[in-house]
Amino acid sequence: GEAGQRRLQQSRVLVLGAGGLGAPAGFYLAAAGVGHLRFADHDRVERSNLHRQIVHTEASVGQFKVDSARERLLALNPSIEVEAVPERVTSENVDALLEGVDVVLDGSDNFPLRYLLNDACIKHAKPLVYAAIERFDGQVSVFDAGRQRGVAPCYRCLFPEPPPPEFAPNCSEAGVLGVLPGLAGVLQATEVLKLLLGIGEPLVGRLLRFDALGMRFRETGIRPDPHCPVCAPGVSFPGYIDYAAFCRGG
Repeated sequence: GEAGQRRLQQSRVLVLGAGGLGAPAGFYLAAAGVGHLRFADHDRVERSNLHRQIVHTEASVGQFKVDSARERLLALNPSIEVEAVPERVTSENVDALLEGVDVVLDGSDNFPLRYLLNDACIKHAKPLVYAAIERFDGQVSVFDAGRQRGVAPCYRCLFPEPPPPEFAPNCSEAGVLGVLPGLAGVLQATEVLKLLLGIGEPLVGRLLRFDALGMRFRETGIRPDPHCPVCAPGVSFPGYIDYAAFCRGG
């Protein structure tokens, strides 16, 4: 209704990554009327991106992805604000990126950035809408430990240790069915809208996994780790770390 539309108009969402996940999610968030979208990504559009990163076109090749996304989303809905930040997300700028936003959407494709976003969202008490994809499989969840200590898990509760790099390729390295990021991104956009509107049951404490080849969806419960070094009740924020070294096992 009108009240919900006003609420969306007053909302601010940070989208980390303007690629396979951020592209479809951004389209639907813009179309829904989310008032302010902030995109952060240092990558430029390559022709090999176009089969799965649908916010970009042939004319976008060579542009910063955030600039390309901004143009397309404003063409779709010129009544919203789209902020483009063409920077690599690091522990030095992540606090500023989270400033003033209501929800964070993780469209990253690497483990160091996922751990950084998790820790930053706990520090700033922001809900984090997560997704990951590989080849024909995907998963989506909502981590809200910053606002629900001891009740909601964080990303570290699900993955206390990162996998070895050789077992964690990104989409470019492992390959992915082009429509799969769209499916995951639309699910992320759905979760963002639910959080902004305060409706339904967000995927907090639940990991939704899907197999596109068999078109099967499965849900797994996630419990908060009472010994989590970042989100356990009573634990002070330990500060950011060298996430690349952490993910290398260093």
